[in-house]
Amino acid sequence: MAVTTRMLGRSGIEVSALGMGCWAIAGPWAEGSQPLGWGAVDDDESVRAVRRALEEGITLFDTADTYGAGHGERVLGRALAGRRDEAVIATKWGYTFDEATRQATGEDASPAYLRRAVTASLRRLGTDRIDLYQLHLADLPVPRAEALIGVCEDLVAEGLIRAYGWSTDRPDRAAAFGQAASGATAVQHALSVLRDAPEVLAVCDKYDLASVNQGPLGMGLLTGKYTATSTLPRDDVRGLAPGWLEWFRGGRPAPEWLRRVGA
Repeated sequence: MAVTTRMLGRSGIEVSALGMGCWAIAGPWAEGSQPLGWGAVDDDESVRAVRRALEEGITLFDTADTYGAGHGERVLGRALAGRRDEAVIATKWGYTFDEATRQATGEDASPAYLRRAVTASLRRLGTDRIDLYQLHLADLPVPRAEALIGVCEDLVAEGLIRAYGWSTDRPDRAAAFGQAASGATAVQHALSVLRDAPEVLAVCDKYDLASVNQGPLGMGLLTGKYTATSTLPRDDVRGLAPGWLEWFRGGRPAPEWLRRVGA
């Protein structure tokens, strides 16, 4: 089928305009008792979903090393085995985790950890390069982020990554990478009909960065699947929502957001 494509910022990488987010297929993981995944999933079904997306012309797949405490990258790598050249893989680094216990353990913004993280992601994904490597620490102070640019440029030169970016809703953070060397090519940020981001989009326009839209379906709110009586399981991040997740509260869709969806 014919699929609309876009250039991924100034990277020269062509992608489908619609990508597949891979947070939900990573399965459960947590920080203490706080769930961070979307509940239990069937890995075989996830593999089928990724392959069906490929068949339908989707080429951009976005994950993160911390999703499922590494499991999400393994599932995506399994799904793309033998078809790697058909896909553009975007993943992220910055959060630390224990794969054995599936627990988030903190964060590490050091250049040394960046090197270790990219090596580990390449191994889990079963690939020799990452197409888009994104800093996952949205609020990292700009000077600390700028200290990572040199390593990112080295990774591009070594062929381990093709381009890099920052997953952040902060326009000053986006601009910091936008002003960096040519390897910086994308900003991943929240954008949907419920939440605009004019300042971040202006930065993308100014520096020719790709706007990679996070949460375009409001973590499910915009699918029409959920109502005021819907209850989400407690092993789902939406069922026991942390403070930063405003769409859901008390294991249900937040009433004020349901009203906006209805409007």
